[in-house]
Amino acid sequence: MLTPAAQLTAILRRALAALAPEPPSAEFIASAEVTAAADARFGDYQANAAMTLAKARRTNPRALATEIKARLDLDPELTAISAPVEIAGAGFLNFRLTSAFLATRLGALLADSERVGVEKTGSPQRVVIDFSSPNIAKPMHVGHLRSTILGDCLARIARFLGHEVITDNHLGDWGTQFGKVIYGWKNFLDEQALAVDALAELVRIYKLANDLTDEQKQSAFEEMAERYLAEHRVSEGSAFYSESEAKLRKYFSPVRKAAQKASIVASEGSREELAKLQTGDAENRAIWQRCVDLSRAELEKIYARLGIHFDLWLGESFYNDRLAPLIERLQKIGLAEPSEGALVIFFRDDPKLADKPSIVRKRDGAFNYTTTDIATLEYRVHELGATAIWAVVGAPQALHFEQLNAIGRRLGIAVPTTHIAFGSILGEDRKLMRTRSGDSVALRDLLDEAEERARRIIEEKNPALSADEKAGIARVIGLGAVKYAELSQGRLTDYVFSWDRMLSFQGNTAPYLQNAFVRIQSIFRKLAEAPAPTVANDLHLADPAELALAKKLAQFAEAVPAVLDDFRPNTLANYLYELANDFHAFYEACPVLKSEGATRASRLALCRVTANVLQIGLALLGIDVPARM
Repeated sequence: MLTPAAQLTAILRRALAALAPEPPSAEFIASAEVTAAADARFGDYQANAAMTLAKARRTNPRALATEIKARLDLDPELTAISAPVEIAGAGFLNFRLTSAFLATRLGALLADSERVGVEKTGSPQRVVIDFSSPNIAKPMHVGHLRSTILGDCLARIARFLGHEVITDNHLGDWGTQFGKVIYGWKNFLDEQALAVDALAELVRIYKLANDLTDEQKQSAFEEMAERYLAEHRVSEGSAFYSESEAKLRKYFSPVRKAAQKASIVASEGSREELAKLQTGDAENRAIWQRCVDLSRAELEKIYARLGIHFDLWLGESFYNDRLAPLIERLQKIGLAEPSEGALVIFFRDDPKLADKPSIVRKRDGAFNYTTTDIATLEYRVHELGATAIWAVVGAPQALHFEQLNAIGRRLGIAVPTTHIAFGSILGEDRKLMRTRSGDSVALRDLLDEAEERARRIIEEKNPALSADEKAGIARVIGLGAVKYAELSQGRLTDYVFSWDRMLSFQGNTAPYLQNAFVRIQSIFRKLAEAPAPTVANDLHLADPAELALAKKLAQFAEAVPAVLDDFRPNTLANYLYELANDFHAFYEACPVLKSEGATRASRLALCRVTANVLQIGLALLGIDVPARM
């Protein structure tokens, strides 16, 4: 069914086309739109077509608005939808939906329980959505949360709107770090620890190898020397500094030599293991595959917990065999050229990128993620048949995607990668969220804490529930709170992660919305049956709170598609919050079970449709609803 905005827009365009003696251009008519009013005092919907057209014609906008209104008043379809159009301000056209139209629309939404008025797109695309993308042999941390939750939400909404969606978890499963992982595996692995917590053990052996090979780290000697000087308060300008340093050098010389020797051995060993992996050594390939399998098993536990599914897990390794032929082709067509030992793509004819070349092969002959992403782009377009590609990746990667799309255009690829950027999650200190030790917060630990905090709230609010019920509700509320805290934010803004705020039953939070749904369910539990009518003629809306709720329900079909206009799930989250507010106001003003006849039936219909919209809307955000709280 057409939304109220779409119906009113069609009526407005007919009126514009009928203007005499000088109707506007077809392009202007096609661009004219009726949108939801920002302030309910001025109506439910409004249009600024008169002001825009008057500016182009250099004429009085109110006079033009009056002329448009006269045409609108002649359209019989408008009288079935809106009260007479009002002109406000410099020339706004304001529309107010009638109670009869809202009652009819409510009946239609009641009958359409699966979609509640949301139509599928008339121009579906095949969309590849790249999101989450953690690294193998490392646990997911809070830094992966935004990409994971945003990407899943956009995939859900795109599918609901009728697009064919392919979700791709582009894993970091190849590269120089695996030389250190394999070296650590062969020299430090504890099989028992691996069986208990595979990712923790993989991280441990990687850190051991990395600490030995990291040239940026100070040697054991230097660390101990600095500690000694600091403890004895020996400053660099002190008369005792040289003497103390000399003593330290003598005392710690064996330690320093041992550290340097271990570093050399580990560095050479890691390079050898990486070279063997890259040339197909059977043992190293087997170790690498086991690391991938163990990591994926742990990752899938996190995704299952979050209710997230991927159609593809095509990591960087999938494209490895394509890179050398790709580089050869880039050189052959003159797109890549040598520069200071590396192979580089320059953008000399692009003012924005002229001084920002892109390296596709490093001096040591290794490829980088730009090379891999070019191969990935070609695969998604040529083999997956993508007509749209969305990459949910942090804002700092903006330049990378500009360069990637510029390269794609030169290769004749007509489908660019849309970079859906996002900001950072901050701790209470407004710095990047970390543990007390300075490490990134593990995502598994964060989700555990969310459920534990939610369980304590449920224990306090409803102690009579069984242990299983408490655990199930705590999971729905805790995980929902984390997701909603992310999705209710503007994606480009940084936000402070606050447990108290996100788990509150008041304000713009998931528990507040879930509680609205639970309140409606409690109404129907109190009925022996739920005799909500399914015929529009049975419905009657009169109270201002009823009308306000019905208007908001009619806008659900407008709120969902708007998310993809600029990839902002917060528009849907904010709509659901406003809906919950309108429902609570209706619940307080309009008794449901104590009312009778047509009034009772209409109010039950409002409750049923509100529950459907809340459940479907939250599901599109990836959030479940409990039956009780």
